[in-house]
Formats: sequence, C-alpha cells, structure tokens
Amino acid sequence: MIADLIALAFAAAGTGLILVASLGIVRMPDLLTRMHASSKAGTLGASLILVAVAFTLPHTGIVMRVALVILFLFLTAPLSAHMIARASYRRGARLCDETVVDDYREACGNRPPKAGE
Repeated sequence: MIADLIALAFAAAGTGLILVASLGIVRMPDLLTRMHASSKAGTLGASLILVAVAFTLPHTGIVMRVALVILFLFLTAPLSAHMIARASYRRGARLCDETVVDDYREACGNRPPKAGE
C-alpha cells in the first residue's frame, strides 16, 4: 500500500515534468531553448516514471532494468540534444532576438554561421 502511494507520487511528478517539457517545446522562442527544455525535463520525467514502475514491480530483474534504462537516458539524452543543437546552430538556426550572449559564435571564429557549413 505504501509502495503504491510512493509509485503514484513518482508517476505524478514524472508526468508533470513531461508536461512541462512539452509546454517548453511549444512556448520557447527558438530551437536551442526548445531543445534544452525537452531534454532536461523530459529525461527527468521519464526517469521518475521508471522509478514508479520499480516501486510497483519490486523484482530484482525489473529494478536492475529500470536502473540501466535511467542510466542510459541520463548518458544519451543530454549528449544527443547537445549534438543536434550544435549541428543546427552551425547550419544557421537563428537565435531569438532576446539572446544577448552567444559564446559559441566566438568559438566559430566570431562570425555568424552560414547555411551549409
């Protein structure tokens, strides 16, 4: 009974974070901020839902699989989001008008990226 309530709390928190990630995709002004919102909140939300599964089905094999999937998510989701954002920036994705600091522009030789680079 207590495990079910804990699982419900984790599942609700995970669902809420995934909702925040989806709202971030819709509300953010440019590609890079959308990717940030989706990768951070989405990864944590999916991990919390997986923890809820581990509380619901407390078998050793399932808990180990949940731990491995969470580890895989935390290792791959931020890295892939970073690589996709980097590639899109180099291809010429525009930043929103309110962006005041563009550190990556300096790393690219202090010139704006051009499509096809």
